[in-house]
Amino acid sequence: QVKLVDSGGGLVQPGGSLRLSCVASGNIASIDAMAWYRQGSGKQRELVASFTRDGNTKYADSVKGRFTISRDNAKNTVDLEMNSLRPDDTDVYYCNVETSRGPYWGRGTQVTVSS
Repeated sequence: QVKLVDSGGGLVQPGGSLRLSCVASGNIASIDAMAWYRQGSGKQRELVASFTRDGNTKYADSVKGRFTISRDNAKNTVDLEMNSLRPDDTDVYYCNVETSRGPYWGRGTQVTVSS
């Protein structure tokens, strides 16, 4: 069992920045990839960025050059630095980890980009 606590969302103006954080606890030895997803009302959950255990990162095309994912295996955290935010980045963002026993999800944190 892995517990994820994600935080850091809020209201920001277009062009602004936010940093999301996620802390994992429990059976952390089983964690492989750590990632952030997002989901808007009536939309499918989509991958924003991922960070594998061996250091490979992947980003959605829509966030490349604006978002940066980082991972600290010693602290069991994965963060998402979001810059140049746009209104279409407004969504609920979810922390995710892939383990040998399947995926686990955080509860989500709301990001709203609006003037």
